[in-house]
Amino acid sequence: MKVMLDTNVLISAMLFPRPAINATMADLLTRHEIYLSSYVVDELNDVVLRKFPTKIKAVDKFLLKLNYTFVETPEKIDESLFKIRDLKDYPVLYTAMLADMDLLITGDADFDGLGVNRPEILTLAEYRKKYQQ
Repeated sequence: MKVMLDTNVLISAMLFPRPAINATMADLLTRHEIYLSSYVVDELNDVVLRKFPTKIKAVDKFLLKLNYTFVETPEKIDESLFKIRDLKDYPVLYTAMLADMDLLITGDADFDGLGVNRPEILTLAEYRKKYQQ
């Protein structure tokens, strides 16, 4: 499957690794195609620089080790496809839809109940229960 990861998933995997997160990331990386959007990569750098400035060098190291395909988030976005509480989350799902992702893995509750059929939106825990072997 084609799986796009959201910023909060990357932060958890990079800065707060736990056995369950590590196992899920390993499963995702070995069984699926991982995609990161330019918006998520930029947001990852911004959040780490703002909240964890001593860890900013870890972002490049983490991304260099991660096997993924980079997807450019369009500059012009059609904002009529769905409604979401936090407008900063719109480009994440919009890019996943445009890139025809099967799954979007996120920890953000703002993606709950949007009524989007594709991609399927799951948390890491939901992915583990439904897909992890």
